[in-house]
Amino acid sequence: QVQLVESGGGLVQAGGSLRLSCAASGRTFSIYAMGWFRQAPGKEREFVSAISWSDGNIYADSVKGRFSISRNSARNTVYLEMNSLKPEDTAVYYCAADRDRGRLGTTSASYDYWGQGTQVTVSS
Repeated sequence: QVQLVESGGGLVQAGGSLRLSCAASGRTFSIYAMGWFRQAPGKEREFVSAISWSDGNIYADSVKGRFSISRNSARNTVYLEMNSLKPEDTAVYYCAADRDRGRLGTTSASYDYWGQGTQVTVSS
């Protein structure tokens, strides 16, 4: 099993920045990729970004150029740097881990483990 714990959420004004962290523990050797998803009230969970242990990464079109994903393999931690935040970025952000080598998934079904989520609120 893998446990994921997110941190770094909060309230920020539009145009501001936040950095989310996701720390993995347990059988971390089984992880190939980690991703971030978000879910706003009344909406489905949507893909934000993902990074593989071979350093490939991918972003949703809505966050390209504003968000940046990175990892610290020694600490089994993934970060999501969020800049130029907009009110529409308001959501609960979830970290996820995928064991399947060779893919960088963009759907919830691709991921095996999930964190509990951290709230990000962007005020206008």
